[in-house]
Amino acid sequence: MIAQEHCEVCAVTPGDVARSGCDLRGARVLSLSAGSLEGIFESIQQVAGALGREREGRDVVRRERARLDAVRARCAGRRRPSLVMLEWTDPIFAMANWGPELVEIANGEVRLGKQGRHSSAIPGEWVAEADPEYLIVAPCGLPLARAERERPVLEAYPWWSGLRAVREGNVVFADGNLFFNRSGMTVAQTAEILAEILHGVTFGDAAEGRCWRRYARSSKIHLQT
Repeated sequence: MIAQEHCEVCAVTPGDVARSGCDLRGARVLSLSAGSLEGIFESIQQVAGALGREREGRDVVRRERARLDAVRARCAGRRRPSLVMLEWTDPIFAMANWGPELVEIANGEVRLGKQGRHSSAIPGEWVAEADPEYLIVAPCGLPLARAERERPVLEAYPWWSGLRAVREGNVVFADGNLFFNRSGMTVAQTAEILAEILHGVTFGDAAEGRCWRRYARSSKIHLQT
């Protein structure tokens, strides 16, 4: 059985297993914790090792590293736009953990959120002060269609309409559940999505419309003067 100890909310923890009352005699509980890209790759190899597939695990990690290197190479030399990624809207949580690493690979500049640290609630005014060129809203555990339903929550903030990203049409809703919050085999694809959002660089079929969509400003929102 695979569990995780990185977050008490996101998925089954070892404590949840212990409290479940399930008869797991003889079963091994593999507890993973990954707050960085290296941690994610180590977890992949842990799972492969537990299955007796160490070589295959190393091959998977090599392929994912190569995919990330391809993103880095195609985005290198481009102007680095500023970006804030949100993984919750009320309260506001700025994305951290491995998220800033992926932005760096896609040649962007993260304004909020610390690499390798847990995400935490912040005052919404910090987003206004950061005033990024791009804002990605990918609430934890929510697919794209559900993420887009957070629009009214964001539009209710007094600082929302004044954001540069809102004024310039660079607010994006994304599938947080599958890509931006998942510490697993989609991180390379997330870097590719970031490259598409920030630089218009695509890898195969475009992800826009499937994995992310631009925010359409409500007619009720008025620019601050």
